[in-house]
Amino acid sequence: MLTTRAILTRFQYIDPRLMDIVIELRNLIAEVQPNATETIHRKGLTYYDASRGGHVSANICQIVIFDDHVCLAFLQGVFLPDPHHLLKVEGERIAKRFVDIHDYEKAPWEELKELVKASAAFNPYEPEKKPSG
Repeated sequence: MLTTRAILTRFQYIDPRLMDIVIELRNLIAEVQPNATETIHRKGLTYYDASRGGHVSANICQIVIFDDHVCLAFLQGVFLPDPHHLLKVEGERIAKRFVDIHDYEKAPWEELKELVKASAAFNPYEPEKKPSG
């Protein structure tokens, strides 16, 4: 994982309330998948398991930063268990699902952790084996 300093420097323009959400999500992802590869992209961060593939085939999740919220996105979200009905779909996307987080205090942290765990365990080459979470 990248250093917190590198993240804070890259996203120094972000509203501090949103940055708190980003840092907490990073901590959650690091707890669930400590060996995840973290990369910076234009609007946020991507996490994947490099031992299984690249940022798409072995994707765990993405943190996407908007002006008024943070989005936790799952490229293969359609395959994840979602007992709390947090995952949303936009437009005609086939597999990608996401959760918008507007407020740190109101974020469902434990449920988000379950989604990250399920995504980290998901193998896109065996989609019929839906991960439990």
